[in-house]
Amino acid sequence: MEEPKNDWQEPPLPEMPAPAAEPAQMSEIATIGNIFFDPGATFEDLRRKPRFVIGAVIIAILATVWTFGLAMRVGDDGMRRWMTDQFDKNPRTASMTGEQKQQAISLQLTIMKYTRFAVPVFACIGILLGGLFYWVGGKAFGGQAGFLQSVSVFIYSSLPPTILFMVANVIVLFLKSTDEIDFGAAQRGLVKANALMFWDGTGMPVLATLVSVIDLFAIWGWILAAIGLRIMNKISSASAWAITIIIALIGIALRVVGAFTSGNPS
Repeated sequence: MEEPKNDWQEPPLPEMPAPAAEPAQMSEIATIGNIFFDPGATFEDLRRKPRFVIGAVIIAILATVWTFGLAMRVGDDGMRRWMTDQFDKNPRTASMTGEQKQQAISLQLTIMKYTRFAVPVFACIGILLGGLFYWVGGKAFGGQAGFLQSVSVFIYSSLPPTILFMVANVIVLFLKSTDEIDFGAAQRGLVKANALMFWDGTGMPVLATLVSVIDLFAIWGWILAAIGLRIMNKISSASAWAITIIIALIGIALRVVGAFTSGNPS
């Protein structure tokens, strides 16, 4: 006798809805203020929802204002004198005739004039590269942060020291006599928060660059970066500091190379 077929099947388990992303608790304007006073809570909120547009705009505007302000205060004559000194001490250009030097200097001044308008673009490229380094570093240490979260860490760890540094420099720029402003040194800033406030380092550019590494503004940025990387990636403080120090050392090495090749502190 044929047994009856049992067509009953166990019902599928109900699908659980994916957990909704936790909304940000700060506006982007509030984020800019809170990063100065409560960086831990600010990075926690940026982990919920990465954001960086206003911070990037502020950095780009400050860099542009400083670049145009310095050029305006020093003037073409000041920049020409500085370039002439650079050409005279460079073995590759010292043998040029006076006419050749002036033609080359005029070309450099023209390039610099138009390059100033591209400062916001350069600032954005630098921000994206910084975020990329933080993202790769976080992944190398087992972090969970996405690329946009890493960009947020880079911007908001750079923002407080950048704002204070740039504002202080612009104030000093317009209070200082034009004759006292060295265009080459001023490109690194007029406000010093390192040992170069006691020594200009002109004769030893590589050593001066290394000395300038211990800078209060830079250290502030490193502390914020380590906090942000730890929170965003959910890694230990030691790992966050390792990422911060490795990336800082890469930047220092590039500056030393620049100082060695240019003959000026970087």
